[in-house]
Amino acid sequence: MPSQIYIAMLRGINVSGKNMIKMSALAQLFTELGLGNVKTYIQSGNVLFSGKSTSEQELAAEISAGIKRVFDFQVETLVVSLPTLNAVLQGNPFINERNEDVAKLHATFLYQLPDAGQLAKIDPGKFLPDEFMLVGETIYVFCPEGYGRTKLTNNFFENKLKVTATTRNWKTVTELVRLAQEMEAES
Repeated sequence: MPSQIYIAMLRGINVSGKNMIKMSALAQLFTELGLGNVKTYIQSGNVLFSGKSTSEQELAAEISAGIKRVFDFQVETLVVSLPTLNAVLQGNPFINERNEDVAKLHATFLYQLPDAGQLAKIDPGKFLPDEFMLVGETIYVFCPEGYGRTKLTNNFFENKLKVTATTRNWKTVTELVRLAQEMEAES
């Protein structure tokens, strides 16, 4: 099987002193799991790696189990391939259709598609000037007054949609794609 570039996004590590993991220890765990070219990006749980083409869900489960075994706490893990993350980067409607300020953009990655009925219960007009758009398993969030002031947080979407999610600012999404493309070019 050919090697593929993946990005793991860990939910809720190194936030407010909870679920603390040093990035060097996290990278070592990934290497021990047989994953290659492991690189971490910032302290909030972004790991780039190469591995045999396999199910992203299987990789996520394996990584979560490894974290539980080594660090003794549960961390939800989302794994996406480089093509998937690149599609998220290229598909942002707030950039493509409106050319909004990228500093005001975030992507909330859902671990599975939400139920359409749950999504329909959210009245987008109640959160203006903040806006969101669901495209596949990604919620694009535009917060003109900043993410720190929005109600459209990761926890909001998890509670309303009844799915696990993790959010990254647009700078992080862009940088993860850039780093993954560099890794791909080197291999």
